[in-house]
Parts: sequence; structure tokens; C-alpha cells
Amino acid sequence: MQQSAVPELAHTHTRPIHWVATATAVAGVVALSSVLQPHPATAAQAAGPRSQHAPATATAPNPADVDFPIDCGPVKALVVKKASGDLDGDSRPETVAVVHCDAPMGTPPDAVYVLTQAADAKAPRVVATLIAPKDQITVRTLTVSDATVTADMIGYSSDSVPRCCPDVDSSAKWQWKNGAFVRSTPAGAQSV
Repeated sequence: MQQSAVPELAHTHTRPIHWVATATAVAGVVALSSVLQPHPATAAQAAGPRSQHAPATATAPNPADVDFPIDCGPVKALVVKKASGDLDGDSRPETVAVVHCDAPMGTPPDAVYVLTQAADAKAPRVVATLIAPKDQITVRTLTVSDATVTADMIGYSSDSVPRCCPDVDSSAKWQWKNGAFVRSTPAGAQSV
């Protein structure tokens, strides 16, 4: 019979008393950690008094709370992209949402909607349609920066182009001017 190089040690065999000791130690650590808590964090305050008329920080409208004006038949409308920022200079953010029907096959066209929510409103509402589903556009990128909405898109030059193979690559930007969103082509954008 071959002898083990390491002798058998009594403390390597677990017994019920070992489990009781481990459970007691863990319970002690948990109890101690609930008593010893760090001090709450405090933020530095800005110098000077705050104006009583300064707007509270507003949250951007949540697209999940909107019934979009897109006809999807038996399937749901799906928000695939969103970006937020103050587009009209009222110190309240708007949300721009790219929405299409959650079709089981193919690539449904996108629609781009601008959402706003009044301070006393329970839900946001659609205030503008930047791209309609009938435009047959797919939005690849969407950004909101400096009160401007910018999108890179692909689409079709005619109805004879197969829906699998978009042949138009374009960019557009929208800015709020004189009570409406005005569309233009960003500097340096090229259409293929």
C-alpha cells in the first residue's frame, strides 16, 4: 500500500461545527456592515443665489409613452433610435425618435418624429414628423446637437429598385426656425 506524501489532517474534514462557525462569521459580517455605513455624498453648490424663476431640470420625453401616428397593422411600432436635446430654445428637451413597424421579415421604412412634453402633461406627444414612412427611408444614424437634428439615411431612387438594395445614401439636418423644422443638407454631405 502506498503512503500519501501529505499526512491526513484533521482540520481538512468538514463537520457540522465547521458549518455553524462559518454561518456565524458570515452573519456577523452582514450585521456589522449594516451598522457601519459611509457618510452620504454631498455635491458642491454653485456660488451665488439661484433664481426663483430658473427652470427645474426637465427630463426628455420617453418614446415608450407615445402612440405614434404610424399604421403597423397587427404588429407594434418599434422605437429603434432616439436622441434628445433642446431643439426650440425653451430650456426643455425634446426627443427625436426613429420608429418603424416591428415586421417579422424585411426592412420596414423608418419614420422620424419629434416629441415634447409640457411640464404639467402626463405623457409626451408628437409635434413634428421629420420623415414619414411613405418616404421609404432607413435611418442609419441619428444625433441631436446644438439644437440640430442630423441623420444619415439610405433609400431608393425609384420604385423599380429592389427593396433589398437601397441605392441612395444621404444626410439631412433639421433646425427649428420661425415655428417649423427646416430641413437642409449638412455641409460636406454627399448623395450616392
